[in-house]
Amino acid sequence: MTDISIRITGRAGRITLQRPDALNAMTYDMCLAIETALDAWRDDPAVALVVIDAMGERAFCSGGDIADLYATGRAGDFAYGQKFWADEYRLNNKIFEYSKPVVSFLQGFTMGGGVGIGCHGSHRIVGDTSQIAMPEVGIGLVPDVGGSLMLALAPGRLGEYLGCTAARMNAGDAIFAGFADIYLPEAAWDSTIKTLELTGDVDHIKAQDVPASGPIENNQDAINRHFHGASLGDIWITLESDTSDFAQATLKQMKRNSPLSMACAIEILSRLRGPSLTMGKALDLEYRFTARAMEHGDFLEGIRAAIIDKDRQPKWQFADGVVPPMAVSKMLQPLGAQALKLKEEAQMKIGFIGLGNMGAPMAANLASAGFDVAGFDPAGTSAAGVGVASSAAQAASDADAVITMLPNGAILRSVAEELVPAMKSGAVLLDCSTVDVDSARAVAKQAQDAGLMAVDAPVSGGIGGASGGTLTFMAGGTEAGFLKVTPLFDIMGQKAVHCGEAGAGQAAKICNNMILGATMIATCEAFALADKLGLERQKMFDVVSTSSGYSWSMNAYCPAPGVGPQSPSDNGYTPGFAAELMLKDLGLSQQAAETADADTPMGALALALYKRFVEEEDGMGRDFSAMLPRFEGRGRD
Repeated sequence: MTDISIRITGRAGRITLQRPDALNAMTYDMCLAIETALDAWRDDPAVALVVIDAMGERAFCSGGDIADLYATGRAGDFAYGQKFWADEYRLNNKIFEYSKPVVSFLQGFTMGGGVGIGCHGSHRIVGDTSQIAMPEVGIGLVPDVGGSLMLALAPGRLGEYLGCTAARMNAGDAIFAGFADIYLPEAAWDSTIKTLELTGDVDHIKAQDVPASGPIENNQDAINRHFHGASLGDIWITLESDTSDFAQATLKQMKRNSPLSMACAIEILSRLRGPSLTMGKALDLEYRFTARAMEHGDFLEGIRAAIIDKDRQPKWQFADGVVPPMAVSKMLQPLGAQALKLKEEAQMKIGFIGLGNMGAPMAANLASAGFDVAGFDPAGTSAAGVGVASSAAQAASDADAVITMLPNGAILRSVAEELVPAMKSGAVLLDCSTVDVDSARAVAKQAQDAGLMAVDAPVSGGIGGASGGTLTFMAGGTEAGFLKVTPLFDIMGQKAVHCGEAGAGQAAKICNNMILGATMIATCEAFALADKLGLERQKMFDVVSTSSGYSWSMNAYCPAPGVGPQSPSDNGYTPGFAAELMLKDLGLSQQAAETADADTPMGALALALYKRFVEEEDGMGRDFSAMLPRFEGRGRD
């Protein structure tokens, strides 16, 4: 008996996994054989649909066969695993996009790689023995094979819960979470398959009522409450402060798993949520991790403890559960020329104007990913892998997209006068500067009048985000322009949100940073008050970070040294986001408020405080969270 049976029976292409003694674990050869069959059947008129099932009662597919991955990784051969995952992900994407119905019958265990084979088709059938899970964090990986897409689409914060705990879903929970579509008693599966083979018509699948809601669905409120945080640290805090049976059982599950993997899984889901979610983006983020998992992650140690030595005592990195944001960024930064390629596509030619502290690493990431980038900066600076142009017009010549990263609106308007006439019709002018809304709209109109598309997309994330490819883009402009430059956003950042028409990106950025400036001031004031009231900073953090005072300024960027996740306060307030940049953004917010006749007293007060801090005190060159030591030494005026 071979590991897999592939044949045509009646109107159906039939794929049966035949390794019941190994719980039908997927080998590399099985993966390639399935892809070959799907390619052959796509345009075969004799095949109306595809049916995928498996032998044995215990499992549809328990995952990938990882013996070869471990052996090659231990020998220092990381290329084998990278090729395995790249080819597997290509197959997962083909199943997801397949033009004909794909019907899978998911008895017993469907886990890891089995999800990639069985849960991306058009009709996913579960029965009473079905147990579906994404257990990758238990072996030092992240939920992959496209599973992160389904986790990101799951109700509430169920995705984070399933991805971090490896919890198993029964039939009802699998349908609730979006991993399956149809409940059918397993006694009816054989007759259903025979009917599909005979007719080639999925309308003959007779679904029955889903069983009563499963235990995971019943805990949805608790899951949402504990897993809504932006990081693994947030989740630890809420679970550890709760003595309920659910919280304690969840902690026990999570403490078995790789902290680095869980932190990266949470970050992947955060990046995926939103209108730009696609299977391609999910697989790309997954591959960024798995391609590094042997050399830099916990994968080899996870396999050793679970499969090889079976001591169940993995020695994880960051075993205390505190995973620095930089470690997450390192695992998920773009892979450059080694990035996952699901299809061969012609790369865009890019002009990049403004190669300063932010622009240079952004341009370098694009060049590293294989884009043809020509850069220009009036100061003569350059970026790794980026061609040097003698002028902005030369950089823009024949480019499909021109990116600008400039200091202010006046300079943007001036540069646009040179760029727009030099750009070819249909190209996109993508401005990533933070400028006033009026300048963004004026430049967009100028570009559109010249037959170009224009997108204003200021960024959040600072120099570290520019270097690590983790920026967030807030974009305004036409839908067509946004879609054309989305592949560039995917290289330079973690998320891009289309906020509306021209100027909407700048509006979103200044509103966001007005909130940030005000909340950081309030957070710093509260810590200074707590000091004078004799309240320990750590105790204050433990309370506020899990209650109504929760904010990004407190939980992710705490201004108090030694409290919360690593932040600039732990490095002498060396800037991640400089106070003078916050001053600039608050100035833009108040300029916009005056133009729009909007009453923003808190924003105006934040502007006045940062203006005094930067121009009259010691704020210049310090992080914007250095407001805390300012308030520490002051009494009431």
